[in-house]
Amino acid sequence: MGEAKRRQKNLGEEYGKEERVVSWFPLTKTQASDAYKLTTRGAWVGIISLGITWVIIRFVGPAFGWWEVN
Repeated sequence: MGEAKRRQKNLGEEYGKEERVVSWFPLTKTQASDAYKLTTRGAWVGIISLGITWVIIRFVGPAFGWWEVN
């Protein structure tokens, strides 16, 4: 018997319902997945913002004479 069938047999009616990631923490698998997607998107926003800021400081500012890069 495979693991999935064994779990289904043991859980009965509860099989396939939303489970908690950790029993003591009130976060379901769907919520954990959503949080992961949100933090990944936030990380990419930060990386892109850092790149844009670097381009402005390194190239745009000196090109317009706002400051000099030594």
